[in-house]
Amino acid sequence: MSLRDKYNAAIQVAKSVGMEGAAEEKDGKLQFKGTVKSEDEKNRIWDALKSVPTWKDELNARIDVVAPKDVTYTVQAGDSLSKIAKQFLGSANDYMAIFNANKDQLSDPDKIKPGQVLKIPAKK
Repeated sequence: MSLRDKYNAAIQVAKSVGMEGAAEEKDGKLQFKGTVKSEDEKNRIWDALKSVPTWKDELNARIDVVAPKDVTYTVQAGDSLSKIAKQFLGSANDYMAIFNANKDQLSDPDKIKPGQVLKIPAKK
């Protein structure tokens, strides 16, 4: 059984959380390196890696957390915060997160204008 096969569950967890990186066998060890967006994602991968009893002898791993890049969006005619929230955050109900991130330029979540550049908070 290859090390990739042995650690397949951890590799699948890494894929499921969107880890950017790779797991490769080299010099008799699994080289597991990548980046994730949160400590929770990192811990989920580590929990899966450590489920293999011999992980200390077979694994070189480095998983770094990188902050998501700031995202902005320029309001178009016909947009609403709900529509923008659905597009970027996955749920129209998260419109208040966008409103709260833009209180410096918005006074009412129902009043946005084409051409405004809104900060889009990271997806939770």
